[in-house]
Amino acid sequence: MKAWFAQRYLDLLGSIYIYNEHRGYTALDRVLEAVRAKHPEATELIAAVEKHRADERKHYTMFKRWFELRGTMPIALDRMFGHIDRFIEITFGCTIDSLDTQAIIASDDLFERLCRVVSLTEKRGLKQVEILLDHPMVKQDKALHRIFEIVHVDEPDHFLPYDKWLAENARRMPNAWERGIDRLIHSELLFIKLPLLFLWFRAPRLT
Repeated sequence: MKAWFAQRYLDLLGSIYIYNEHRGYTALDRVLEAVRAKHPEATELIAAVEKHRADERKHYTMFKRWFELRGTMPIALDRMFGHIDRFIEITFGCTIDSLDTQAIIASDDLFERLCRVVSLTEKRGLKQVEILLDHPMVKQDKALHRIFEIVHVDEPDHFLPYDKWLAENARRMPNAWERGIDRLIHSELLFIKLPLLFLWFRAPRLT
């Protein structure tokens, strides 16, 4: 029973992460488009966002390989399990796919908001990875533990460039309301969505 519980937990954990890593690197195409159009002179920031996207793509590939070695497919999750998805929906009032990139390019306030959302999402990711690295079930799976070690090394580079842009352009850092949204999204996943998913034994898998 204990072994089944551990395998079920890791299966759900991997499914959530592979969705979020895939969503992360594809959503960053919008951020890159906005940065290149709005600040073509900011070569350092553009390079940092490009690295961010490349890292997210790398992480997705590692989780994909982990599932291949297990001989199974990830559970088919949607945007309700995506941290960045929920953050964009709450703060911008639309899905990532509906996000108006041209409006963000035209508005300093919207671009600033996007930077804060990405920064908070990545900081949340770093905190969670630090917890998982010490999780006994994760430690039992050496391949998965190694993936999280790599993610942990990469993660700080993912929020520092956005914080730096906010500081250099005299833009505010995340306020209490935005930090509260971050905590709410994480709590929803941890205490509501993950337990329900754990009990959904017939949840469809990707094909």
